Amino acid sequence: MTMLSVVTQPPFLRLTPSSMDPSVTPVAANASPRPLLWKVSDKDNDLYLLGSFHALKPGDYPLAPAIDAAFADAELVAFEVSPEEMASPELGMEMMEAAMQPEGGSLQASLDAPTWQRLQAYCSSRGVPMEQYQALEPWFVALMVSLTEMGRVGYDPAQGLDQQLIARATSANKRTLGLETGASQIAVLDGMSAVEQRQSLAEALDGAEDSSELDELHTLWRNGDDVGLEAKLTVEFRKSYAQLYQRINVDRNQAWLPKLRAMLDDSHSDDALVVVGAMHLIGPDGVVNQLRQRGYRVERL
Repeated sequence: MTMLSVVTQPPFLRLTPSSMDPSVTPVAANASPRPLLWKVSDKDNDLYLLGSFHALKPGDYPLAPAIDAAFADAELVAFEVSPEEMASPELGMEMMEAAMQPEGGSLQASLDAPTWQRLQAYCSSRGVPMEQYQALEPWFVALMVSLTEMGRVGYDPAQGLDQQLIARATSANKRTLGLETGASQIAVLDGMSAVEQRQSLAEALDGAEDSSELDELHTLWRNGDDVGLEAKLTVEFRKSYAQLYQRINVDRNQAWLPKLRAMLDDSHSDDALVVVGAMHLIGPDGVVNQLRQRGYRVERL
């Protein structure tokens, strides 16, 4: 699957076409994934940064002991969007409003003929009435296709690391917060250019035909392979879609940094666990590197 545009708690995962790296040794199916987990410290408290995969399989659990230890140590658990907003009906309504075509518009008119024909063939093969897509913008149709196909090959957003830790934080009565609002995530998706939207739908249809890209990303995540993930999630994305990469990754990371620094600088005792999409932690633009450059002590767990 060459693109997953996900907005509700997941950020935007970009999977780029490539062959499976033969140097990657898969984690055994019955082993806990190696976590993408860093500890950032100042003089008196710690901030744990955990890279999430937003749709997982039951076999990806239990979590690694390092994640359990970080969760137990944290008084605060932060996510991209707060659990309260994630659970609100208003967020879904706001997303649907943003996904609708402008008055007089149609999905067919928004697409080139080859992509429209591919979407027709996809709907026919899945038994989906084309009429249910006609009033929607391409970015949202791409999202629906991607999520549907993820489910078909066994990936469940309800099993995603974010959702599982939201449930655990609620059960443990831990304080939670969001680094941004659902509205801001929707605005990024809805702000995609016409070309970007058409490309996202074409890539979602590619993924419906071949899930190997998604499986590759999942394997890299299970192995805790931050170098491999950087190549898949940032390097090719930035090369092919510089403006979208800036909005989806760089701008959001920069907006989060003051909040992350406040968790370290303004607290003299409370530790925090921050759970965000893996893309936001890795590479030069990732918050791990950004905090290291600002003088904090950073270690991979």
